[in-house]
Amino acid sequence: MNKKTRWRVLIAFVVVVAGLGIFVWFARQKPAATPQGRFGGAGPMTVSTATATSGDMPIRLAALGTVTPLATVTVKTQINGQLQEIGFKEGQMVRKGDFLAQIDPRPYQNALAQAQGTLARDQASLTNARLDVKRYTDLLAQDSVSAQTLDTQKALVEQLIGTVATDEAQVNTSKLNLLYAHIVSPLSGRAGLRQVDVGNYVTTGDANGIVVITELDPISAIFPIPEDNVPQLLAQMHQGKGGLQVQAYDRANKNLLATGTMNTIDNAMDTATGTVKLRAQFDNKDNVLFPNQFVNIQLLVTTLHDQVLVPSAAIQHGSVNGVASSFVYLVGGDSTVTVTAVTLGATDGEKVAVTSGLKTGDMVVTEGGDRLRDGAKVQVAGAPPVSMDGAQGNFKRGNGNFKRDGKKRSNFPNGGAPGGNRPNGGGPPGGGRPDGAGAGAGANRGAGQAPGQ
Repeated sequence: MNKKTRWRVLIAFVVVVAGLGIFVWFARQKPAATPQGRFGGAGPMTVSTATATSGDMPIRLAALGTVTPLATVTVKTQINGQLQEIGFKEGQMVRKGDFLAQIDPRPYQNALAQAQGTLARDQASLTNARLDVKRYTDLLAQDSVSAQTLDTQKALVEQLIGTVATDEAQVNTSKLNLLYAHIVSPLSGRAGLRQVDVGNYVTTGDANGIVVITELDPISAIFPIPEDNVPQLLAQMHQGKGGLQVQAYDRANKNLLATGTMNTIDNAMDTATGTVKLRAQFDNKDNVLFPNQFVNIQLLVTTLHDQVLVPSAAIQHGSVNGVASSFVYLVGGDSTVTVTAVTLGATDGEKVAVTSGLKTGDMVVTEGGDRLRDGAKVQVAGAPPVSMDGAQGNFKRGNGNFKRDGKKRSNFPNGGAPGGNRPNGGGPPGGGRPDGAGAGAGANRGAGQAPGQ
């Protein structure tokens, strides 16, 4: 056999021996741990949990509302004339009685003077007529005038009395028109945009008026609720709980804007929508609520006491024992989860009341439940690690020397190979098997035995 043939035989022998060694190594490995997750992940599944507590559960009705002022007034002129002066700034907060605008008063001053002159003239005529009545009465006693003359004079007195009354009314009307020339605010609120400029001739027929005043404090919100909730609401009102709490949140339904009370309920249902409108009133001293603003309303109808409460994230929906139900993953003392059917009560966004299936102090899974199944082992986030048999241990990296062929590789507890937190420190790189089985030549090594040792 020549030298070239011997090398080929030697290489073939080495390949066969190496293949046989690899086959023996794989054949003698221990099987992997039983999958714990719904998707077959090895080891306990890391989850977040919460403890069922006992507390109060408020029953609230959610609705979409619109901020509505209690009073909105379009200030119009009550007389015709030229606008001489504007006494407000756009957007200014004004009080009741504050000066807003001035109409040219001169025509109405002249009308007042004329009415007063007419009144004075007619009052003098009335005085003279009354004196004539007295004279005619004396002359009739002397049989110097006829009774008819006296009766005619008495009728003239009555006529002049009516004329004087008319003149007095004309004087009062002129005074009122002169008062209308000085326009003041009819209520406290915010002045809107000016609708007319100084110098324009304004009339009582102007549709837009001079300015719109809107009352802001207090302010209200109008919102509808379904007709199905009306009996419950009326029951609370009949018990003397008319001032139910109402909270107004912003458009994103995250920030609380104001807290007020329900004022009244409308007197009829809206047949088109099957709802009834309610009005709630809010103190708005900081002006956080603005007219026609959209708000999310939370109406507190009642409060249930001593309820078992869990986070809404803990509630799962599916089939339990072939029956469609709501359920939770209940965490036992051995870190094993159990599918537990629950009956739900009222909910308040982040929390939900459980009427049956749980008791105070029970631990339920809130995050990671989509990867679990009944009987799976779990690792609570932030808690000590859990082994496959449910016992909790303390798996910390140490300074054990892992060597192969006399060469130092790395530092691991008990001389284990790289690859994760294995209970006994053994195993191949990336293994993570709970029994700590190692890799390489020389299988069936004891706990913590390094490859090749």
